[in-house]
Amino acid sequence: MSVFVVTWNLNKERSNYSAARTAFIAQLENYTNKSDSGLESVRFIETNQSADQVDSFLRQKMDQNDRLLVSKMNHGQHQGWLSKEVWDWIDPRL
Repeated sequence: MSVFVVTWNLNKERSNYSAARTAFIAQLENYTNKSDSGLESVRFIETNQSADQVDSFLRQKMDQNDRLLVSKMNHGQHQGWLSKEVWDWIDPRL
């Protein structure tokens, strides 16, 4: 399994923003994941899929004005200021 950091921005100007956000989060919840309360549009996911596969799956709930980044985390090649709970979730998976 791999851990990926997923970050996104949905177009807030669309008329159905709330429903679109709910649908996107539901799509994201198909993965084992962890969020940090200080990072609203970031999740850490665990999967056997590639970044391309995750991207394709999540984009099913996005439109052309939205943005998405999926990046694999590697042992010893990451750093940040996250809650201890999030690090305790990430570190054993790398």
